[in-house]
Amino acid sequence: MTFYEYILLISAGIAAGFINTVAGGGSLLTLPLLIFMGLPAVEANGSNRVALFIQNIFAVRGFKSKGIVVFPFAYWISISAALGSLIGAYFATEISNSTFNKILSIIMVAVMAVTLLKPYLEKKEVQERFTKKRNLVSIFLFFSIGIYGGFIQAGVGFIMIAALTGIYNLNLVKTNSIKVFVILCYTPVALLVFLYNGNVLWDYGLLLAIGNAIGGWVASRWSAGVNEKWIRLILTFTLSALAIKLWLNK
Repeated sequence: MTFYEYILLISAGIAAGFINTVAGGGSLLTLPLLIFMGLPAVEANGSNRVALFIQNIFAVRGFKSKGIVVFPFAYWISISAALGSLIGAYFATEISNSTFNKILSIIMVAVMAVTLLKPYLEKKEVQERFTKKRNLVSIFLFFSIGIYGGFIQAGVGFIMIAALTGIYNLNLVKTNSIKVFVILCYTPVALLVFLYNGNVLWDYGLLLAIGNAIGGWVASRWSAGVNEKWIRLILTFTLSALAIKLWLNK
């Protein structure tokens, strides 16, 4: 690996860590990057989990340092998501490179659409709503989210934000604190599946992790004042170019 590639991976990790924490979709930058650097899709997917795990350790600690802690129900949805991630990660190790690339490019386009429409889909009501029925629904829903997260991870932050705001009507800061906690809990489970199948390249994963940790820590402490408009615009333009290249990638 060249010095340029070292810098590229750390820089991409910082951007992805920041985006993952304040919104979601950071893996839509790092996964294509790893593939374009020559990694097989399954190894890019597995190596990316190393960075995600370390990033979310820092993100959770960052939220806690600002007095933002997870709610008790977050433990239940984290267990549910972790169980789902086992299934998703297994299927991820069985899929071909070309099929994975096509799926990832489609997801990137879908995330771009959600990113652009997000301001028009946000609810104005801010009152939080907690009931036993809503908690039960979230446990089953997060099992499915865990399957998706274990399979590809990319864009899972947007799905979690939609689920948490839709079910509980939480504000963005609380939603993000729960989101990074859930991802922290299920990521090592998925990572173990990739490790068992020999699909993790530690040098790539750890370099991304350095950047992700920095980006996640900074974002978790500044998330309350982040202007999401600029993040949406930058992410949309970047993903447009990457999705086209990934679809055409052999």
